[in-house]
Amino acid sequence: MSAREQLEKNQVWLYAIILLIAAGTGLIWPHASGHLDRSISIVLAILMFGMFTQIPFLRLKESLTNRQFIYALFIMNYIAVPLIVWGLTRFLPADPALLLGVFLVLLTPCIDYVIVFTHLGRGDEKLILVATPLLFVSQMILLPFYLWIFMGNQTADVVRAQPFLEAFLGLIAVPLLLALLTQLWAKRQPRGIVFLDAAAWLPVPFMALTLFVVVASQISKLYESINYISQAIPVYVAYMIIVPLVARFVARVFRLDVGAGRALIFSSGTRNSLVVLPFALALPEPLNGLVSAVIVTQTIVELVGELIYIRAVPGILLRDRH
Repeated sequence: MSAREQLEKNQVWLYAIILLIAAGTGLIWPHASGHLDRSISIVLAILMFGMFTQIPFLRLKESLTNRQFIYALFIMNYIAVPLIVWGLTRFLPADPALLLGVFLVLLTPCIDYVIVFTHLGRGDEKLILVATPLLFVSQMILLPFYLWIFMGNQTADVVRAQPFLEAFLGLIAVPLLLALLTQLWAKRQPRGIVFLDAAAWLPVPFMALTLFVVVASQISKLYESINYISQAIPVYVAYMIIVPLVARFVARVFRLDVGAGRALIFSSGTRNSLVVLPFALALPEPLNGLVSAVIVTQTIVELVGELIYIRAVPGILLRDRH
């Protein structure tokens, strides 16, 4: 196992340690949050570039070879999951910031560390890998539509088009374009391959750095609003319990093999918190801090849940067929 693979395998423990250090830093030195706030965009942009370089955009046709899996993946992530999220949020107060944070994070399927967790949970991570371009493009198109359906005029009240557009261009579109150019370069020249391999080291350390910067800068706000933000935790926990059961049912309906079924469970249960974080940070004060804290809280709950998933999915939900 290479050093990078070892790092990826143990990334959840790295993130857990970073979260503890970040929380301590933010609470002990709250005045440092202003400096950290200014670095969030730069760190996020580098993280996005690193993540996007690992998404096989040039292998889009390959993602369509297993049609049954793609159908199941889209039905789970864009029909079943939104219905589950809508049902769970009926138990939350009608607070725009709280609902927006929950909707942003739960309606977008993960496109990065879900691949590693699928592998650790003995699922077919290659299916997830080749499906990531479709998942990324589709969620960017569908997210505004879902927000409009679930929040209606409330979305217009809290979301302003210009900051969202600036966040999308600076933190998603530009890193995505650079990643595509890097992949094209790697396809044509050996130096491009070397650069692409080097970029593969970026996601884990920069995700850890992003978690540190975001948590350390937002923890004082989170601490002050703990009663407010904690209302979302039961929803996140319920989501991680309900969704795998529904995904297992969908996997059986589409007659997916065990590896594909496990991949479907991990994709459905793992969310895209760091990709939607730029949208939360683009909100006006004080909404940006509250919505970001709601999203980061989901990441913390999810990391604990993934440790359970990697044992429960192959051991209980979808066992090997003998």
